[in-house]
Amino acid sequence: MGNLSQRLTGSARQPASQRGRAASEHLGLALLAVQRAGRRTLAHMRRSRLLLWRYRSPAADELLLAPPDLRAHDATFADEIAAGSLGLGGAVANLRGRSPFAIEPPSRAWARELHGFGWLRHLEGVTTAADRALAPRLAAEWMRASRRHLELAWAPDVVGRRVVSWLSHAGLLLDGADRKRYAAVMRSLTEQITYLATAWRDAPDGYPRLIALIGLVHAALCIAGHDRRLAQAQALLAAELERQVPADGGHLSRNPWVLVELLLDLLPLRRCFAVHGKTPEPALPASIARMTAMLRHLRLGDGTLARFNGMGAGERDALATVLGYDEGAGALPPAALRSGYARLACGSTVVLVDAGAAPPMELAGAACAGCLSFELSSGTELLLVNAGMPGPSEASRSPVARATSSHNTLCLGERSSARLVRDARLERDIGGPPLLHPDTVTCAVREADGAAELEASHDGYAEAFGLIHTRTLKLDAGGSRLEGLDRLAAAKGVVRFAWDVPYAIHFHLHPGVEARTGASPESAELWLDSGELWQLTASSASVCIEESLYLADSSGPRPAQQVVLRAQCYGEAEVSWVLERIPVGEPAYTAAHKRRGAGLVERLAETDAGSGPADGGAEAP
Repeated sequence: MGNLSQRLTGSARQPASQRGRAASEHLGLALLAVQRAGRRTLAHMRRSRLLLWRYRSPAADELLLAPPDLRAHDATFADEIAAGSLGLGGAVANLRGRSPFAIEPPSRAWARELHGFGWLRHLEGVTTAADRALAPRLAAEWMRASRRHLELAWAPDVVGRRVVSWLSHAGLLLDGADRKRYAAVMRSLTEQITYLATAWRDAPDGYPRLIALIGLVHAALCIAGHDRRLAQAQALLAAELERQVPADGGHLSRNPWVLVELLLDLLPLRRCFAVHGKTPEPALPASIARMTAMLRHLRLGDGTLARFNGMGAGERDALATVLGYDEGAGALPPAALRSGYARLACGSTVVLVDAGAAPPMELAGAACAGCLSFELSSGTELLLVNAGMPGPSEASRSPVARATSSHNTLCLGERSSARLVRDARLERDIGGPPLLHPDTVTCAVREADGAAELEASHDGYAEAFGLIHTRTLKLDAGGSRLEGLDRLAAAKGVVRFAWDVPYAIHFHLHPGVEARTGASPESAELWLDSGELWQLTASSASVCIEESLYLADSSGPRPAQQVVLRAQCYGEAEVSWVLERIPVGEPAYTAAHKRRGAGLVERLAETDAGSGPADGGAEAP
């Protein structure tokens, strides 16, 4: 297609505008680099012998309590190690009788999980003597080898995770230990806690910095003699929670799963305060309540979280665990504007909409170009879903998963509404290339006569095409009819292209949904596993049934279908569409039911020959 932005009428001003935006982005990257360099310098100074006395933790001689570990455990973990392999972070290493700390790690994620010791939970409940000896043996191997892995083993967030894991599973490490082994573990804990006190500021922004501080607070609560550090540690954590978790309970990264991970760490911390008879900073219980309410806000009818901004398969058990601790926090308003997520719920239908701008650059490593996309569930079944983020073993598909065309929204000119910024050092720190734009997103939700209506817009295409995308959704009171209007309007003045620019409105179906051509060329039928039928009709666009790929499945990518409304525009344009549940007994339902039960030959003969090419090659943002 070439550079479509240069095909706009009056595009002579466009290159200068693009250069201005590029200069702004380079300035932002430079400022981030300066900030991170400053944090590293300060952390290095605090670890110097001159200042280390100020941060040195008291010797860890006695553990007062062990925090509970709410994460699920895998009973086959010990057997896996005995068989000579170790799977972590989506990769598997062949140990061949060697220590996992002595081999070349198969991936960076594998190494981080190894040095974080979160896998200790899988060894709880082992019964054989060999399995019981595994945890102390691996801890001893780490203590001997840790100085050979300074970059990964001593990243502040990895140290925070390791401190929490060692404290939570102290019984595995210390039960039956002789004096020498006990002293070695406690001495290492003292060293790690002292390091955290100096280095937590050097952790990347977001969840990594929070887990570093959570490790400090855990240490102050669980180790005898460390309580004098508690006030400062929890004050730092409270301030960071207030900054990262806004009033509506979302996280600055806009990744729903970060809330689950945070609650899995904060709920045990709250329990430790209760056991100690101490009152935590108000920000701790307040943040827990806000995040729990937001998780309910982002939950669809089948119990899963919507696949927005880095959300992948998730773990149902983990989500159920954190929601089980809900103390009855009130519901959020339909539009959680600070976090940028809106919810329309009528009858048994739930519609969740991404109506937020891109997160700050350092927190946008998993953010997606899915602005104004939505997901829909009917009862306990998913109907429309975004592609979702793939698991670690399929990380190469992440750019496709983050593209606009992998979301249920409008994609103009085969471009994404946001752009990935390539910066090797930043990508390594935050887990992926950050995403920029759209810059301005508006959203309003109204309720009238039991119906719910949303109107939202974004400027992600304003720079390249001079157009604003506005989406209106209206869900009727019974939850059986969703009316949609997608409009492209000029950001300024009048926009006229030299020739037509294609655009597509994507409706990605869950793998359990089957799409069939409708009774008319303007419609498609969507069959759920339960036999429920929905019909999608559109005007001013052709209706195509194409291939799709659902990436947010725990078993790996699954083939699926999508309905795509395709059209072309030479400037402003709009497409209206209706998604409607067809009641059992209606003529349309009866005819479609007969077609669905027809044999393969008959169904293939019915297939619309003009349904369009497969859309398996979605463009990266």
